[in-house]
Amino acid sequence: MHTSIEYLKGVGPQKAEILKSELNIFIYKDLIQLYPFKYIDKSKITGIRDIEVDSPNVQLRGRLTDIKAIGAKQAKRLSAILIDETGALELIWFKNYQYIFKSLKEGGIYTVYGKVTEFNGKLNISHPEIKLYEPADDSKGLVFEPVYPLTEKLKSRFMDSRYILSLVNQVMKSPQFDVEEYIPESVTKPLKLINRKAAIYHIHLPSSEKAQQAAVRRIKFDEMFTLAMRSEKSRVVRLLEKKGILMGQPGKLFNRFFHEHLKFELTDAQKRVIREIKEDVKSGKQMNRLLQGDVGSGKTIVALFCMLMSIDNGYQACMMAPTEILATQHYLTLKDLMEGLPVNLELLTGSTSKKKRVEILEALKEGTIHILIGTHALIEGDVEFRSLGLSVIDEQHRFGVAQRAKLWNKTEHKKPHVLVMTATPIPRTLAMTIHGELDVSVIDELPKDRKPVKTVHRVERLRAEVMEFLRQQVTLGRQVYIVYPLIEESKKLELNDLMNGYDTVTDFFPVPKYQISLLHGRLKPDIKDFEMKRFKNGITNIMISTTVIEVGVNVPNASVMLIENANRFGLSQLHQLRGRVGRGAEQSYCILMTRDEMNFASKKRIRTMCKTNNGFEISQADLELRGPGDVLGTRQSGLPDFKLLDLVTDDEIIDLAKRAAAFILKNDPNLALPENQALLNYLKQHQEDHFWGNVS
Repeated sequence: MHTSIEYLKGVGPQKAEILKSELNIFIYKDLIQLYPFKYIDKSKITGIRDIEVDSPNVQLRGRLTDIKAIGAKQAKRLSAILIDETGALELIWFKNYQYIFKSLKEGGIYTVYGKVTEFNGKLNISHPEIKLYEPADDSKGLVFEPVYPLTEKLKSRFMDSRYILSLVNQVMKSPQFDVEEYIPESVTKPLKLINRKAAIYHIHLPSSEKAQQAAVRRIKFDEMFTLAMRSEKSRVVRLLEKKGILMGQPGKLFNRFFHEHLKFELTDAQKRVIREIKEDVKSGKQMNRLLQGDVGSGKTIVALFCMLMSIDNGYQACMMAPTEILATQHYLTLKDLMEGLPVNLELLTGSTSKKKRVEILEALKEGTIHILIGTHALIEGDVEFRSLGLSVIDEQHRFGVAQRAKLWNKTEHKKPHVLVMTATPIPRTLAMTIHGELDVSVIDELPKDRKPVKTVHRVERLRAEVMEFLRQQVTLGRQVYIVYPLIEESKKLELNDLMNGYDTVTDFFPVPKYQISLLHGRLKPDIKDFEMKRFKNGITNIMISTTVIEVGVNVPNASVMLIENANRFGLSQLHQLRGRVGRGAEQSYCILMTRDEMNFASKKRIRTMCKTNNGFEISQADLELRGPGDVLGTRQSGLPDFKLLDLVTDDEIIDLAKRAAAFILKNDPNLALPENQALLNYLKQHQEDHFWGNVS
């Protein structure tokens, strides 16, 4: 199965190179794992007189006559007449007709497949699939003909789906055709899964629709099962080998903050998550928990309680954010919340001066810094903690697995507890799939005093009306965000860029009567901070910005978010931007501005945003539109490139695979039993060999 593809009949060196470059097919194994994306039902022959014009593709069989080239020069084409017992129709080719002409046999019986159209009152099929009929065809019983993913280059070389199928057939008929069964019968039998070899055969050459569905089910299960085994093994190793820092009950800082500094009541969801984390850190095992919460649900407060718990038990804590703006916002927020508490809090980013950095690193080693907030700067080699007890990672999907690992390897002995947070909610089943090694907590309610943000869609011709509404809000003492997708003009996308937008806004809101801030990623950090402070302190009425304000900016007095060219943003990004308003007691608004014309996907995104404020519903719609790989970031999440499994719709198979993995490893954590040897060998070949070593 590892033989080079060029040794198959009909391939050779030149076509092998095309298969490699276009479809990543290098060896026989790659070929049989190129699965069809649909099937053509060829279970019946239709009579010509029974054809309905413009109906779906039909299969005909008849005698081919009157084969000839007609027309002249540019209009030249090949024509033939197919006759059966019920009637006749024309077959016609406009391209490659000389090659096709040589292959056709006058008077031969052919099986023809294609879409029938009508021209000048006559039925015809343009560029049909055509094959010389042989009596043996009837005994082959090919009901569903597979259709494979192809490229234009393959089609131009006559390397079509039939060509791919002929190669697959060669491999499957070869004595060397072998597909190892690695899942034990204790799993396949109760779940009624067909064996792998049968699944590969019937995915390419299904004898019936039922056989094809059974093959798809087994292959989907396999794709999820290998991921589930890895996730479950990570969990087993963590619970058996990675001893966590043992923390007792919350102490003075935790209770003092709760009773004296908390200015609002925690939601039931926040209380539940804090209880879950308390149980984790008291267990003696390393906590490794994912905290999902919608925009504004209060994840930062939960993280602060956890960090205070760590300090109460004699340990330090840190929080890593993906951007300087977000890290600075966390630092300022926590500093404000803990004012008066004996907690030393510091900020470390790429912009920290050398002198200040040296001071921070020394204090960190001595243990006089209790909480360190920062960006990627936290994982640099010279950052050493005296006793790190808790690592909090915000917007975790923006960090790679290796980056996250560096943070919790900052201690030599027991690993710090880990809390990873995300404001990109995804369905719980999907979260447990992608982050299988993590326990999942969800804050699924907003603070009680929050009013849902009213979201509306407006088109360009209503701009004057929109600007008048903004003026009314500013007159009431509120503040406004106006967000643009680009800094510089793009003729291709025809977007209003940030600078042109600034000019437009100042036409409606002349300076100095109105104060306007401008914020984008190219500004120096000190200028960004200056502009953000002006807006936060209420000095400026309007903040014109790019998406740098997407996460972390907290201005309760801001009541309107106007998003220009909203159709150019993804659903998750729109939801994050909307989350910048609605943080105060007043009613807030999100206005989605677009041109009149939008494509289907853009219209669906805008409708979804106007319909719901629920992040989980928005995430579900985003997954359906774009797919999990795009939404979650395949590289960052460790998500494999599934060929058949759909993480959005295949809930049942996902759940079965995870249960099967848990069942096997619960009874045999080292896969030492004879019936699990094939599984162990397979996993060692397809995943890191050392990962499947013994656990004590």
